[in-house]
Amino acid sequence: MKNSQAYTDKKKNFDRQITVYGRNVVLEILEEKDITITKVHLADSNKKDGIISKIEALCERKDIEVLYHSKQALSRISKNAKQDQGVCADIQANSYQSTEDFLHSDVSSYKYIALDSIHNPQNLGMIIRSVAAGFIDGIILPKKGSAKISPLVIKASAGTLFKTKILYCDSLEEVLPDFKKDGADIYALSSHAKESLFDLKLGTKTLFVLGNESEGVCKEVEKLSNKTLSIPMKNGVESLNVAVTAALLAYYS
Repeated sequence: MKNSQAYTDKKKNFDRQITVYGRNVVLEILEEKDITITKVHLADSNKKDGIISKIEALCERKDIEVLYHSKQALSRISKNAKQDQGVCADIQANSYQSTEDFLHSDVSSYKYIALDSIHNPQNLGMIIRSVAAGFIDGIILPKKGSAKISPLVIKASAGTLFKTKILYCDSLEEVLPDFKKDGADIYALSSHAKESLFDLKLGTKTLFVLGNESEGVCKEVEKLSNKTLSIPMKNGVESLNVAVTAALLAYYS
């Protein structure tokens, strides 16, 4: 049975929603002009002073719905009871798009960095910042086995999170074959690869895959790649931090 268009649209909006938490993070986002906040959630145990009062005032001024919850209920929304500080917000991330919708949009050329099990939120934030600043179109961020968008990611991205195109999927293993069918060349970065990144001639559609901070690109994803590439190292250095590698890729053309 085919889903109705209304259901499909509702699901897409839900998938583009990001829930962020923390008093300072939510206050900073409320002060941004270009970020769409759909709801703010507050614990009913919060004291009505300081930042909480500012958050409520900004919500009233911007006509943003505020919902009050018990501390336990709010922690289920934030999914981080230890760090939510009784505050979280639902954001409509217009820079978010599913890989399925992206591939159906018939983009003629693109260059993305696909992330395979990047766990460190600071690394993810710095990767996002480099991509926003450089000449990469965006990142592909799987929902499974990767760092989630969090205050640490937002802080490390230095405010560029919502300026960066993020394609989401369940896993790279599921979507890389679809990118291949779309004509994309897929290159996994590996310190063990014999071919240098700097000898590569880019085609019109390219994915660079960066792997986990300690294990690198997993074997399943590496098998789906056209080839593996290395960055030449001197002085016995074995590898670069994944965020540094992303910065190099962001300016490679």
